[in-house]
Amino acid sequence: MAKEKIIGMTVKKSENFSDWYTEVIQKAELADYAAIAGCIVFRPYSYEIWEFIQDYINKDIKKRGHKNAYFPLFIPESFFKKESDHVEGFAPEVAWIEQKEGDAERYALRPTSEAIMMDSYSKWVKSHRDLPILLNQWCNVVRWETKVTKPFLRTREFLWQEGHTAHKNQKEAEEEVNVSHEMYRKLVEEEMAIPVLTGKKSDAEKFAGADYTTAHEAIMPDGRALQMCTSHYLGQNFAKAFDIKFLDENEKHAHAHTTSWGMSTRTIGAIIMAHGDDKGLIMPPRMAPIQAVIIPILFDDSKKNVLKAAGELKEKLSGIRVHLDERDNYSPGWKYNHWELKGVPVRIEIGPKDVAKKQVVLVRRDTGDKTAVKITELVKKLPVLLETIQKSMYAKALKFLKASIHSAKTFKEFSDIIEKKRGFIKADWCGDRACEEKIKDKTTATVRLIDGKGKPSGKCAHCGKKATAVAYFAKSY
Repeated sequence: MAKEKIIGMTVKKSENFSDWYTEVIQKAELADYAAIAGCIVFRPYSYEIWEFIQDYINKDIKKRGHKNAYFPLFIPESFFKKESDHVEGFAPEVAWIEQKEGDAERYALRPTSEAIMMDSYSKWVKSHRDLPILLNQWCNVVRWETKVTKPFLRTREFLWQEGHTAHKNQKEAEEEVNVSHEMYRKLVEEEMAIPVLTGKKSDAEKFAGADYTTAHEAIMPDGRALQMCTSHYLGQNFAKAFDIKFLDENEKHAHAHTTSWGMSTRTIGAIIMAHGDDKGLIMPPRMAPIQAVIIPILFDDSKKNVLKAAGELKEKLSGIRVHLDERDNYSPGWKYNHWELKGVPVRIEIGPKDVAKKQVVLVRRDTGDKTAVKITELVKKLPVLLETIQKSMYAKALKFLKASIHSAKTFKEFSDIIEKKRGFIKADWCGDRACEEKIKDKTTATVRLIDGKGKPSGKCAHCGKKATAVAYFAKSY
């Protein structure tokens, strides 16, 4: 047997969260650093997670009549200038290709696609019969980050999905925003097992050029919030800027109402942070590229029989994403460590004694619990166990979310929480942008969401003016 490399974790999550995160990514073979500063290589294991997200969203939006399309990576500078809030919001992080011989103007590398897509929509829309336009795009995005980059969470190039729709009236457009918002909630909570707070962004935090933005915000173990996805009602702002105009049913000209909504590969980072432990990654079963790994325990005199039984097990479990690790140059202990590091939800151990007893041993990645199960019952019991793990991971994360929400009535309480506890701070707020900026300057916390159901009962926790909203504040990624 070849000498085995030590591949286990060396950093504890509770002691150095940042170093733990980057070690998990590299040792679980999720990503590698690229030769270009601020960029990463998506290794197959992480890209499989992204493919699951693609499949989930594609199935949902295609049921609703959406089509996938692709628009250019290059966006003329003049397009950005058509919508003033849009260009101002994205200007600091746009990467430009300077004018070359024969080019009329310089081009931006796509930070988002509203401008390039709305230009096409203006050509395609002439009548109310041309609406709605329901398009989605899977693509890469370039945002020239000057801050410290972090794999999946903040890189200069990342992958995402962006839906862009155009409608004949506000009601239809807002319904699109709400339906997309709910699609994301189900994906994040039910598949990724990450509970979220939902609501609208403040004016300072909304998408540049939108009337309003809705979002889902999760809390990470270090007490920082992570924006999981957003849905924007763009009103008629882009339609007027790009002249997306049509004849309505009354033969009168009207501008379309547009939306955009998106989710990026930063959600992979959320899964790593929210669920991982000191042994590495823990994948929610519904999202796991491998849901169960079969580890045969091999000895020279029984190797043939054990491998035969392991192969038959894999065939029986055809409805589950199963991997058989039949490598004979690594010990069972090394393999246990390897697949724990990669977060596979269930390990199936089978050795000569198990073959004799016609059983296997199931080991849960999330708790480490072991259970002996008869092979005849495995096909029925493994799916139940996977679903139990999924629900258990969500329940654990939900408990943490609830414990991470703190209330503050005064700015002294607010500051103490930010300094000592972090998490979300629920507080009455005046809604004033200048007040929000002062809070950010003093604490680095921002309004993550406005609680649409909450009713303020007093004064703004910061400035003391009459409160107009209940807001959730937090430091964020």
